[in-house]
Amino acid sequence: MTVSRGRSAVPSPGRLGLLQPEARERLMSLAWTGTDSIDVLWALSRAPDADLALGALIRLHDADPDGWAELDRLLRSDKPFRGRLLSVLGGSDALGDHLIAQPDRWRLLLPDEIPDAVAVRDALLAAVEATPEPGSSERGDLLYRSKLVGPDAVVALQRAYRDQVLILAAHDLASTVEDERVLYLPEVGGRLSDLADAALTAALAVGIATVLGPVGDDAATPLELDLAVIAMGKCGARELNYVSDVDVVFVAEPADSASARIAGEMMRVGSIAFFDVDAALRPEGKRGALTRTLESHVAYYRRWAKTWEFQALLKARAMTGSMKLGAAYIEATSSMVWDASERDDFVVEVQAMRRRVEELVPQEEKARNIKLGRGGLRDVEFAVQLLQMVHGRVDAALHVQSTVDALAALTDGGYIGRDDGANLSASYQFLRLLEHRLQLQRLQRTHLLPDMANLPAVRWLARAAHVRPERDRDAAGVLIWELRKQRTRVRQLHEKLFYRPLLESAARLDKGALRLSDESAKKQLGVLGWAFPDRALAHIRVLGSEPGRSGQIQMLILPSLLEHISDTPDPDAGLLNYRRLCDEVVGVPWFLRLLRDDAVVAERLMHVLGTSEYIADLLMRSPDVIQLYSSGATGPKLIEVDSVDVVKGLVASTMRAADLDRAIAVARSHRRAELARIASADLLGLMTVQEVCRALSTVWAAVLGAALDKVIEWSLPDGRDAPARMAVIGMGRLGGSELGYGSDADVLFVCDPRPGVDESEALKWAQTVADQVRRLLGTPSADPPLEVDVGLRPEGKNGPIVRTLASYEAYYRQWAQAWEVQALLRANTVAGDPDLGLEFLHMIDVTRYPEGGVSPEAVREIRRIKARIDSERLPRGADPATHTKLGRGGLADVEWTVQLTQLRYAHEHQELHNTSTLETLDAIRELELLTEDQVEKLSDAWLTATKARNALVLVRGKPVDQLPGPGRALRSVAYAAGWPQAEAQEFLEHYMRVTRRAKAVVSEVFDG
Repeated sequence: MTVSRGRSAVPSPGRLGLLQPEARERLMSLAWTGTDSIDVLWALSRAPDADLALGALIRLHDADPDGWAELDRLLRSDKPFRGRLLSVLGGSDALGDHLIAQPDRWRLLLPDEIPDAVAVRDALLAAVEATPEPGSSERGDLLYRSKLVGPDAVVALQRAYRDQVLILAAHDLASTVEDERVLYLPEVGGRLSDLADAALTAALAVGIATVLGPVGDDAATPLELDLAVIAMGKCGARELNYVSDVDVVFVAEPADSASARIAGEMMRVGSIAFFDVDAALRPEGKRGALTRTLESHVAYYRRWAKTWEFQALLKARAMTGSMKLGAAYIEATSSMVWDASERDDFVVEVQAMRRRVEELVPQEEKARNIKLGRGGLRDVEFAVQLLQMVHGRVDAALHVQSTVDALAALTDGGYIGRDDGANLSASYQFLRLLEHRLQLQRLQRTHLLPDMANLPAVRWLARAAHVRPERDRDAAGVLIWELRKQRTRVRQLHEKLFYRPLLESAARLDKGALRLSDESAKKQLGVLGWAFPDRALAHIRVLGSEPGRSGQIQMLILPSLLEHISDTPDPDAGLLNYRRLCDEVVGVPWFLRLLRDDAVVAERLMHVLGTSEYIADLLMRSPDVIQLYSSGATGPKLIEVDSVDVVKGLVASTMRAADLDRAIAVARSHRRAELARIASADLLGLMTVQEVCRALSTVWAAVLGAALDKVIEWSLPDGRDAPARMAVIGMGRLGGSELGYGSDADVLFVCDPRPGVDESEALKWAQTVADQVRRLLGTPSADPPLEVDVGLRPEGKNGPIVRTLASYEAYYRQWAQAWEVQALLRANTVAGDPDLGLEFLHMIDVTRYPEGGVSPEAVREIRRIKARIDSERLPRGADPATHTKLGRGGLADVEWTVQLTQLRYAHEHQELHNTSTLETLDAIRELELLTEDQVEKLSDAWLTATKARNALVLVRGKPVDQLPGPGRALRSVAYAAGWPQAEAQEFLEHYMRVTRRAKAVVSEVFDG
């Protein structure tokens, strides 16, 4: 009989993530193979490196066989202890070695509480048998003298310090293995700083004993000086790393040889036993005296100190020694920190220093350096410190030392947007967590991430940082993705907060008043491209002087806004437009907050305001569109809007209006907002030329249809039936769904009397409706014009505005001229009765797609008309090489060539029954009526000319067809067309090259 064997309840080494071949043997040697070991096995599997942890356990077992039984029992029964021990063994090779060398030290991990600062200090002092200096305790000083000196003191301190690091690291890592309390960065950094304080207090005790004699030595001399140790940098801010230099400054009274010797001994002992102790931040750096009096320090800072030295003082803290003298030092120097930003070139120096730090990172390490690389810790710290020093002059709430606390204070004070502050703090703490884990691994000072191709190393770091798999990504994949996201976010926020072109000017404000210094602001504005810095400064003053919160936010966001505006072709116009916009949105609560909190919106809006008068004018009356400048879950919100929904809203709102004028105002409002959205998306490179033209045509047709429906409703007040059906036929670009910003709406009005209605009565009514529609839409306003052009109707200006369907049919069959047949190629229903519109299109198909194709006489007539247009309609002085509509290879050339091809072949090919130029060109390619190369050249020319023509309107704010010559105007048009300003000439040359090639095709196909 066969016995089925199910999966064992005891996990195998493979299931536990143990990759070493000897893992099974090791588990057997620990007797961890039975069901009673399941909990401890799964806990082992959660260690950052399970193989490393298992190997350390074997070594621990071998180092203390007699103590193993107790340790094994505790691992099985004490879950918190188990989490602390296994996590530290799997997370730190160096701390594992420490436990092996001192096999009894694992008992330090039994207490659930972490020793506080006093207990830590007592442990370090006890290691060297230190006692307080006479009278120091009463004064609140931390001056002790040790009994141990020399190598014995160093070894004792090393062990005691490593014990304390072991305890903290075990509690820090425990949550990766068991459900233990998470220690966040501020607490870890604070406890490490407390440990550094305790360590240097003990090292100072050894220094005093070394110079003046140890405890119990009859020849020892009393301490007759005050010596204060000032912590700087991360230790001063209580945000220390596990392995880091500790920067210190010494203040002594008197500053004699004895104080210098004691300070030197403290540094020597500390650097051997704990970490590098660095006094290079003292006055004059390494060339300066190791100890100075308080008076000497103050004199130096007042006269000689450089900007970076004040930046360093931002984090100064009395650490140990004479705490009274240390407090006096902090009090004497702190005011200088907040005055430093008034110094000449303060911001420039800080920025230059940040760039130098970046440049010192070797090229091969830049991507991996979590501290100094782009998007690293220094980006956060420099930006935060700069903002503190600039604004801390007038806001004492910013006088904090840690980066996390400073970010919170800057956010609370409104100097950083809430989202930016929260994101920057989260990213900073994430990166610092990774830095801590990297340093814990071997207790080495490092800031280098592993090579992302080294998956085992990345996987260890992910597990040590408590990064867990998500969806289809393992822990390593999640970490790689998260790192990329966080560093990108840090860099973006760093540039937004740190590189503010006018922050230099803001840094020279008089205390208590947020006013820009005239000369510095003008100089900076001129350098950044403002042609009229006086006017720009006046705008800035007005913006910054807004009352209450608005003025404060303006002064905070203006530097970054001005930076974005300075990148546009016309900063002067951009700033003026921004001021006008602010005047229009006074009292709108979301506007300034949005610019402050969303960098994407701010950048896009300034790009628009400094480039396009057309969009700027629209936004003045439709500011809500600015909220679409942000990005949503699927991308930019500007292109998330569905044109169908816009049309529905426009029509519904128009029909709900109480009267005609109100209805047209509502329709204009919807159109204005939609034009602003389309043009913004176009200028920002979010929509293609075809999408822009289609969207513009859609909104034009919607306005026309809503106006027609409303006028018809108005004309029938008693609810009676309309005497006729009416439809609007779009012609030209409207019919082809290829409208540009400056295009009119070419239309035909057609009606069809209802059964039993007299034709004259129906025509009279339809004429009234059509006239009313044209009048209402054509009424002058601040919006882009809504001209309804009926010039393409039968008999031109002499013909009636409205005809019946039968009248159109009779005219086209008997009298249609060649140009009218050609115009019908783009006829399409855009509004009114859809059935009537369709009947009209079927009726004209006989005319526009004639059986047998266009006659030779009609071809000659079309060519004659085209030649006349080329010679007579091109404006005087226009350059035919760069006129987008009528120039060589321009829109007219391409469109007439396509239409002539349709007239010749549409009777044979249904695919050519299309009103769109580009879609018809695609059909011509598929039918091989022209070569691939010919179609490509014509399509490129049409797209290039349409893009350029639209860009002209966006820049100028009115219909323009002629590209300007070299200069600022050309730079603006090129920029609006998506080219860098510096490549404006290349833009012009590209346009002429593309259209020249198209002209060759036109000459061959149209004229040939």
